[in-house]
Amino acid sequence: MMRSSEGTGVLASLGEHRHRMKSMRRTVTIVFSLAALVILASCGGRVRYPNYYTLNLPAPPDPSPAQNVHAAVAIREFRAPAYLRQGAIVYKPSPEQIGFYAYDRWAINPCEFVTNSVIERLRASGDFARVNPYDGRPDIEYVISGRLEKLEEVDYAGGVKVEVAISAQMTNLATGLIVWTNAVSEVGDVKKRDVPAVVSEMNRTMEKAIEKLLTPVPAEAVTGSTAAKRN
Repeated sequence: MMRSSEGTGVLASLGEHRHRMKSMRRTVTIVFSLAALVILASCGGRVRYPNYYTLNLPAPPDPSPAQNVHAAVAIREFRAPAYLRQGAIVYKPSPEQIGFYAYDRWAINPCEFVTNSVIERLRASGDFARVNPYDGRPDIEYVISGRLEKLEEVDYAGGVKVEVAISAQMTNLATGLIVWTNAVSEVGDVKKRDVPAVVSEMNRTMEKAIEKLLTPVPAEAVTGSTAAKRN
């Protein structure tokens, strides 16, 4: 009889434990459901999706017929600091602080965009017989490599501005010497305090920076001189 009583007590204890566990699970479910409802209510009940932007520079003019030009050049993809390669549009509330827009992102890698823009403009210049992306082939005389140093909204020092900074250099593959190098920085004023206005000004400022970077490409590089020179 004692054993029967003990067995009954154990079963009762197990049943009570299971009941408590079910109650706890229901409580946790209710808490998480309420939290989710609060979050949805604070967001107006709508899911917010990212906005995607791209830069859009005017197409360069058709290339002029090249005369007495035989050199071929290849363009390596431009590099950039890690924070510019994360996809989000960047703003700087102070010189030491970097911020990222949570829902405003680039639709194309800015490094890829700058690389393609440089290729198009060098092709249009007529200064080279061929201008192609760098693919490791040896049938070229020059390689241009570069770096997108800055592409960001600047929110200090009065008003809202954008800053674009680019550097590049050209190397003669036969000699290993740098025959041309240049670095530019352009700042533009944003007239309206919203992201589309910031991107629009980045577009204008980027156009100025690239044109300034490539104007002019030194004649020594085009004609094959190996003397290093800075613009």
